[in-house]
Amino acid sequence: MRNPYELFAGLRYTRAKRRNHFISFISATSIVCIALGVATLIVVLSVMNGFESELRKRILGMAAHATISAPDGEMTDWRGVAAKARENPAVEGAAPYIQGEAMLRVGSQLSGTLLQGIDPAEETQVSDIAQHMKAGSLDALKPGAYNIVIGVELAEQLGVDVGDPVDLMIPQATVTPAGILPRFRRFTVAGVFQVGMYEYDRGLVLLNLEDAATLYRMEGKVTGVRLKLHDLDQAPRVAREIARSLPGLYYVSDWTRQHVNYFKAVATEKTVMFLILSLLVGIAAFNIVSTLVMVVQEKQADIAILRTLGASPRSIMAVFMVQGSVIGLVGTACGVGLGVLLALNVETLMPILQAVTGHQFLDPSIYYISDLPSRLEKTDVIKISLLALGLGFFSTLYPAWRAARVQPAAALRYE
Repeated sequence: MRNPYELFAGLRYTRAKRRNHFISFISATSIVCIALGVATLIVVLSVMNGFESELRKRILGMAAHATISAPDGEMTDWRGVAAKARENPAVEGAAPYIQGEAMLRVGSQLSGTLLQGIDPAEETQVSDIAQHMKAGSLDALKPGAYNIVIGVELAEQLGVDVGDPVDLMIPQATVTPAGILPRFRRFTVAGVFQVGMYEYDRGLVLLNLEDAATLYRMEGKVTGVRLKLHDLDQAPRVAREIARSLPGLYYVSDWTRQHVNYFKAVATEKTVMFLILSLLVGIAAFNIVSTLVMVVQEKQADIAILRTLGASPRSIMAVFMVQGSVIGLVGTACGVGLGVLLALNVETLMPILQAVTGHQFLDPSIYYISDLPSRLEKTDVIKISLLALGLGFFSTLYPAWRAARVQPAAALRYE
C-alpha cells in the first residue's frame, strides 16, 4: 500500500460516471460557480483599489497635504510661516492662498463657486493644476490683470471660453449712497482646466493672490499656507511637528482630517463588497457538499469493499476529501485566471460596454471620477484564492465523515 490510493480513487470519482451523469453535472456547476465567484471578487476588489488610488491621486493633486492658517482666518506673517515650514525636511513645497465663496454671472447665468487666490509661481510646488490646463495658462494670472482660471464643467455651464468676460461677486457688501450693494468686479477668463473630478471642474475658480486680496480687502494678508510633503502618509506626524515649531498661535491641519471620510467610505465599501461577494463562493461550496453526499450514497458498495480490503475510516475520508478539494482547486484556478484577465483589462472593456449599451455607468455629476480604473493587487488575489480553497476544503468534511461511517455489512446486504 505504498501508492496513495486515496488520491487516485478521489481523482477517478471526479471524472464522468456512466451510471449517474447528474452528479458530474453538479460537479461541473460547482466548478463554474466557484470560478465566477472568485473572478467577481478579484474584479470588484481591483476596481475598488483603482477607485481609491485614483481618488486619492486626484484629490491630493489639487488639495494640500497640509495647511497652516490663523485662528481669525487672516495670516499676516505668512512669509515667515512658509519659510519656517520649509525648514522641515519632510516639506517639499509651500504656497500662500486666499479662499472664499463667490458667485459668477454671465448674462442671466449664475453659478456659485469656491474662489481661491494663488501665486502662480509658487502654486506648482503644492498642486498639479498646471498639468491639467485644457486651454490658457496659469501664467496669465498676473497681478492687476483680473484674470481667472475656471474648470471645464463650469465653463460649459456658463457658456464661456478663454477671453470671455465674467462678473464675479462675493458675499461682502459695499455701502454706497444708493444703498448696500454686493461687491463685484468683472474678470476675464484666462484659462480652463480639467482635473477629471466634477467637484473641482464645476466648482473651483482660481485668480491671482493680489487680485483676491484686493477683492476681499486683505492687502498683505492671506487665508493660510498650503504645504506639499514628500510622503503624504506621514502628514499627521509632520503637521504636529510644524505646529510645535511655529511661533505664535496657528492651526495646522492635514489631508487625513480634511478628506478622511472619502477614504474611509471607500475602505468600508471594499470590505462590505468582499463579504457580500464571498457568499457566491460559499454557495458554490454548498454545491460541493451536495455533490459529495450523492457520491457517497452512490458509492456505498465501493466504500464497503474498500473497508473489507482493510481501508481505514481515515482513508475513506481522504478519498472524498480529495474529490471535493479537486473541485475547489480547479474552480479557484479558473476563477483566478479569468479574474486577473478581466481586472487587467477593465479600462479597455468599459468603454466598449458603454458604447454597446449606450449608457454611461459613472456620471461625473454624481461620482468623483467618470472612468473606471482598476489596480490588481497580489495580496487580494492570494486572499481570495485562500478563501475559495478553504471553503472548498471544509465543504468536504461532512460528506467524507458520512462516508467513513458506512458499515460494510449494511452496504453489501442487498448486493
